[in-house]
Amino acid sequence: MDGKEDGMCEEKVTVYCGDGKGKTTAALGCAIKSAGQGDNVIMIQFLKGKREEELEFLRRLEPEVRVFRFSRTEKSFAELSQEEQQEEVMNIRNGFNFARKVLVTGECSLLILDEFLGLLDNQLISEEDLDSLMNAKSEDTRIIFTGRVMSDVLRRYVDKIYKICQD
Repeated sequence: MDGKEDGMCEEKVTVYCGDGKGKTTAALGCAIKSAGQGDNVIMIQFLKGKREEELEFLRRLEPEVRVFRFSRTEKSFAELSQEEQQEEVMNIRNGFNFARKVLVTGECSLLILDEFLGLLDNQLISEEDLDSLMNAKSEDTRIIFTGRVMSDVLRRYVDKIYKICQD
């Protein structure tokens, strides 16, 4: 351990899941903390649509925290028609491939895959895809996954799970 390891932002693989609000916010808090310690952070958001006002605010955190969305529509994935969802799957694959490239190149110290659990839950990403992603991860890179439903296939890779509930 390098002395920076002091709690909920420091595990190698962390999940924020549950039906409560605040999963992305918790991950962003870890991003800011990590960036404040000199680390590079990349967040890739899935299934959320393209809300420009939110992205514009997050861009203020650059270059230490970079946020990417591969969605081509303003709507979230759940709000799309079946035909639109099929088109959006290509964008999701692009985001997934970018995440794997980030891990292979060691481009960041912390990779946040926001709403990634939804990709597993909706079977947009296979168990083999997950394995290839996790095998691309170096020992030094930390990953945070967020989403509602914790996947059993992801569980074997995870050091810590935080369940955020609605009260």
